[in-house]
Amino acid sequence: MTTSAPPAPLTVLVYSQHADVRASVRSAVGRRAAPDLGRIDWIECANYSQVKDQLDAGDVDLAILDGDAQPTGGVGLSRQFKNEITNCPPIIVLVARQQDRWLAAWSQADAVIIRPVDPVSAAATVAETLRVHPAAIPVIR
Repeated sequence: MTTSAPPAPLTVLVYSQHADVRASVRSAVGRRAAPDLGRIDWIECANYSQVKDQLDAGDVDLAILDGDAQPTGGVGLSRQFKNEITNCPPIIVLVARQQDRWLAAWSQADAVIIRPVDPVSAAATVAETLRVHPAAIPVIR
């Protein structure tokens, strides 16, 4: 009998200047968004510089950005990163209201999570986003 290797760990960045928002996302999604996906290693960022450094390093499989973060909101950051970073990882924008979904669409985000964060829908959104947008395969030159 052969056993398949366990799924590779995934690195998920969560950005908000509020530690409680970052904690609510981590708690809702958990250590594994779905059984078929790898364990999540969380990176918490409280400011723009931290997010930019992590994304520039290229080791992030998914970024979850707080649309209401101050002074730099996740909606604007999503649009910036999607337009400036080659092979930008998928981005989920966290918004406060259903009516703000259009902002996430404008930001070129791959998905949206509405606050308050529902554990079932947040984990499903993260899992689906990771499945649809798998980590890029490195190009060897």
